[in-house]
Amino acid sequence: MPLTPSRRSELRAEAHKLKATVLIGDKGLTDEVLAEIDRSLKAHELIKVRASTDDRDAREIWFGKICEALGAEEVQEIGKVLVVYRENPEAEKEKPKPASAPRLGPRLRGDDAKRTSRPRSRTPSPRPASEPRRRRPRTSR
Repeated sequence: MPLTPSRRSELRAEAHKLKATVLIGDKGLTDEVLAEIDRSLKAHELIKVRASTDDRDAREIWFGKICEALGAEEVQEIGKVLVVYRENPEAEKEKPKPASAPRLGPRLRGDDAKRTSRPRSRTPSPRPASEPRRRRPRTSR
């Protein structure tokens, strides 16, 4: 099922902070590289793949083969980087559901929480009057 434009936009935003997970080297798109991309997609669902060649035609062929062979969707292709997405249905089953009870801070937990004899001040203590503020020496300009 192809990605909707809104979902593709969300995935592009998520992929912005990612680094390339798999690099395609001088030997090109080998079976080992495809296996590594498959493993990465199983683990992360959204990855970046970088090709090290300057040949645009070869990169387009490689990127097409990756999506076709692994059943993945191309999210974005910028220069030598391809962003690939493949939904992992098992990952949603394994994700733990968030706890419904709110987390309680140390003061709301009960008697077993550590307490100090006096509350901490949120403001820093003032500098002693005897010491002047030290400044960095100026560099020559």
